[in-house]
Amino acid sequence: MSKPHVLIVVQNLPVPLDRRVWLECAALTNRGYTVSVICPKGPHDPSYEQLEGVHIYKYNAAPEAGGLVGYAWEFGYSWIRTAALSVKVWRRERFDVFQACNPPDTFWLLAQLWRLRRVRFVFDHHDLNVELFVSRFGEPHGLLKKLEHRGLRWLEKRTLRSADRVISTNDSYRSIAMERGNREPWEVTVVRSGPDTEQMRPIYPASPRRADQIRLVYLGIMGPQDGVDQVLLVMDELVHRRGRSDISATLMGFGDCLQQLQAQATELRLDPYVTFTGRVDKVAIAEHLSGADIGLGPDLCTPLNDLSTMNKTMEYMAYGLPSVSYDLAETRISGGEAVSYVPSGDILSFADAVEKLADDHVLRRQMGRAARLRVVTSLDWRPSAEAYVRVFDELTGFNRHVPAVPVTMVLPSRDAQGRRYVEMHDDREFDRYLQDRCGP
Repeated sequence: MSKPHVLIVVQNLPVPLDRRVWLECAALTNRGYTVSVICPKGPHDPSYEQLEGVHIYKYNAAPEAGGLVGYAWEFGYSWIRTAALSVKVWRRERFDVFQACNPPDTFWLLAQLWRLRRVRFVFDHHDLNVELFVSRFGEPHGLLKKLEHRGLRWLEKRTLRSADRVISTNDSYRSIAMERGNREPWEVTVVRSGPDTEQMRPIYPASPRRADQIRLVYLGIMGPQDGVDQVLLVMDELVHRRGRSDISATLMGFGDCLQQLQAQATELRLDPYVTFTGRVDKVAIAEHLSGADIGLGPDLCTPLNDLSTMNKTMEYMAYGLPSVSYDLAETRISGGEAVSYVPSGDILSFADAVEKLADDHVLRRQMGRAARLRVVTSLDWRPSAEAYVRVFDELTGFNRHVPAVPVTMVLPSRDAQGRRYVEMHDDREFDRYLQDRCGP
């Protein structure tokens, strides 16, 4: 049979910046599918590009929204731009499967329209929008908030029930899809967003830290629900109250709260100790995570965060990096013994945990070794990639018996920038790297 064509729609991040979606694209193309993506533009992005065999169509993102009217405008604008581009994709080459990634839960209607052309619908369940609403605004009170909350539940239900198959990021999301979407267990597949540990592995950083310094690192989105302000409060406690001028923090990422966080850092007199990088690519991520000492998971325990898998935790682990996190149910499932857990919102306990790791290089090595072992054996993307592609094989009847992630017989010893990878299959060399990185 001819190669099936999959159209993937994502609204909240550009591709390939959205790591999960990009891994999904690669898995499909490796199996032999044709893949197209519709997403918003990032800075300086073209309207169309073909990257590693994936056709990427982009539109100018809507201005940042505020309030109900603003969000309605943003979602409506993005929906119309996506719908128009889906027609353009169809005219270039008809697609067989339409995959929508949330947020928002609005593309089920577009999927229903394409169903008239016998296109199947796969829903990639990235976020719990109902829990996100409660996490940001609390339980709804008043007529308007109750209507907004009911509207989100209705959109979620329509999305879950109209999909041919649902893909969930973890078992908590899968349970919600079955309960609130009334789906059978076989209709919902867990596809974790674990890293490809053959690609995401430590390098010998170009700028290793000074022996008398401890580097903390945060990697992720900086929105209202991400708790990055907690990092600044922890740094304020460490630097100004405990005198830890030897500890610095690098915060990688962007989002609605970036400027507010930068202003807060200045107000707290943390500018000499906290660096905001803004948007980063995989080159910078590898440099910072390979040279850091402790990863940070400041996400507060909310109805959304407690049930969500934090990609940052697994990315820290891929680089053999111990981390400190607020105690969340799904973070415990991901992190195991590689993470130090503290009560949500307890700044003093978070600072205590950071200090304990900062002052105990042996513990950092032990947790770093456990982190890398766990992410390779339990959280690697490869099994998830096979589960993901199998959903499309079952919908289309297409199966070439080709791995979703190619088997690499010999891993390269250097990356594209010429930086040397740590030899992960040599236990003594990995231990030496951890000793050098964690040593006093």
